[in-house]
Amino acid sequence: MKTIKLLVAVLFFAVAIPTQAQTAEEIVANYFENTGGEEAWGNLEGLQINAVVNQGIEIPVTIIEMKDGRQMIKINLQGQEITQLAFDGEVAWTTNFQTQQAEKVDSESTENFKILAGKSFPTPFLDYKTRGHKIELLGEEIIDGTNTFKVQITMDPVKIDGEMVENKATYYFETENFVPIQTSTEVQQGPTKGQISKDTYSDYTEVLGEGQEEGEGLYFAFARTVFGGQAIEIKSIELNPKVTDEMFAFPTQE
Repeated sequence: MKTIKLLVAVLFFAVAIPTQAQTAEEIVANYFENTGGEEAWGNLEGLQINAVVNQGIEIPVTIIEMKDGRQMIKINLQGQEITQLAFDGEVAWTTNFQTQQAEKVDSESTENFKILAGKSFPTPFLDYKTRGHKIELLGEEIIDGTNTFKVQITMDPVKIDGEMVENKATYYFETENFVPIQTSTEVQQGPTKGQISKDTYSDYTEVLGEGQEEGEGLYFAFARTVFGGQAIEIKSIELNPKVTDEMFAFPTQE
């Protein structure tokens, strides 16, 4: 595997990459060009991310996301596998940590899963016009000493407390390699409502699919932090993992 910096070094001699994008569309186009190509991203059917979260103890996490909107998050807590979240396209469910029983999430959350199903995989910028998303360049901003282009994407509204609300996110694409190093969204509900949730991304590394050689893969951030400063260390990413319907389905209660 190699890093995004090596990719850009090769492309520098092969094609003319603009040093300064003028529009949101150009920024997004450069992002896809530098991370594997828009066609390759469009051909992706699914992802399996194997990561570790450190909360005093290391907790292995497996995240599966599919093109059709199915998704699952599993954690391994002291040797026990627990489905923290799953969505099979119709039913969203979680595991009650006290009873260890599967429970369906509330109807509003399930409706939002259906609204957003497949529209942000593997990135909301893919086919954004067809998906009904809108993008806008808000200017430039320095993030932790790095110059970035600030691009806002507006997606389908979601239902919060019975009302449809705007669904926007701001991406900060660094100006050298055109990859996002931070995203920000406004928290819409709960005790942190109104706060800005910021996630950071770094260590972009090439991931190869089956039969691919170096230079033919896609680039992903292997180091991430999420709202609250929780670091996620990604160990590996598998393209187009083999999955079954049962993996996402609400389990039959015995």
